Amino acid sequence: MKSLFDDTQASNYENDPLAMRVYTSQLLGKNQDLVLHGGGNTSVKIDGILYVKGSGWNLDTIEKEGFSPVDLNTLIEMAKRDTLSDMQMVKEQRDAMSDQSFPNPSIEAILHAILPFTYVDHTHADAVVTLTNTPNGKELMKELYGKNMLLIDYVMPGFELAKHIHTVTQEIDWETLEGIILLNHGVFTFDNDAKVAYEKMIAIVTIAENYLEKNVVLPSLESPKENNTDSIKKLCDEVATLRNCPIFPILIDSQRAKQLSLFPNLKRVMKQGELTPEHVIRIKPFPALIDTDIEAGILEFQDDYQRYFNKYRNETHICLDLAPRYAILKGLGAVALGKDEKEARIIADIVEHTITAILSSEQLGAWTSLSLAQMFAMEYWELEQAKLKKK
Repeated sequence: MKSLFDDTQASNYENDPLAMRVYTSQLLGKNQDLVLHGGGNTSVKIDGILYVKGSGWNLDTIEKEGFSPVDLNTLIEMAKRDTLSDMQMVKEQRDAMSDQSFPNPSIEAILHAILPFTYVDHTHADAVVTLTNTPNGKELMKELYGKNMLLIDYVMPGFELAKHIHTVTQEIDWETLEGIILLNHGVFTFDNDAKVAYEKMIAIVTIAENYLEKNVVLPSLESPKENNTDSIKKLCDEVATLRNCPIFPILIDSQRAKQLSLFPNLKRVMKQGELTPEHVIRIKPFPALIDTDIEAGILEFQDDYQRYFNKYRNETHICLDLAPRYAILKGLGAVALGKDEKEARIIADIVEHTITAILSSEQLGAWTSLSLAQMFAMEYWELEQAKLKKK
């Protein structure tokens, strides 16, 4: 991965740290191997205020208006608490904003606040997360990055993650660290210089990419021209009934998608978690698997999803619809199933990146990311449930 930082362009922002924050955030966001559709977050600290990516903004298009201004000391004090619900965290973060016209701050605002550097970057870099999503992922991270990388086992994003990192870093010399790798989740880099923080991210991801290039052989992304209209139409009809809306399909029939669809242990593999936890909100914890009978495959998905919900639910949870967000059809590839073209394209992008990651991890031992319990905690996160209850 190459740095896209342009010193000439950046010189325009030398006296405006928020403008510099916008610039390097967009550099990160425009690379889909780092973040996809709302993923990742960035921040800058200016005169006691943390300007952190706000809800609803994407890094590739973010502007100054997308950075919510939150009192830094308030956030740091929040990290010292023993407990804090996500709903209360969101409320208190909003109360601590110096301008209420901005969007809600990122759920990672507390974590950004406790990292003692001006600029903080967070991505879900495919290459790094792919390597952590293997049986020996943590050991591999130690081998590749050494003692100057802080490795954190998966913790639920939000207050729990910020509290955990605050606790384990009390005796750490931050100046010795190149970054933080959150296993099964992503990467944090930081520095008092925006360019250095950005290029630390590029360097960390490049190491992972080089390892994959040397140890993994993947099929082409090219797609043959085939007519699968009837199968896709029937699939859409089945899903539309479950979701009670028309379905917009996008076929993913690359050689990689076809190879995955022919895995003999496909069901086991697809129950091993997503590329990064936030993706479960977009594509659910697993797809529908279709062999020859589309109706039977959809029914099996419904049964599996209902069992998953029943196993991990509590009395407060509202079950989401029983419609898959994508399906894998044996020998054909995958189909993204959105309620409209926009949603279908988001799903398709995530699925394509996930397929590449799964094929890579399987060659390195096995694909093993989050447990079903961890995925449920994210999919049925109280803030997401609150949106349903409002509706």
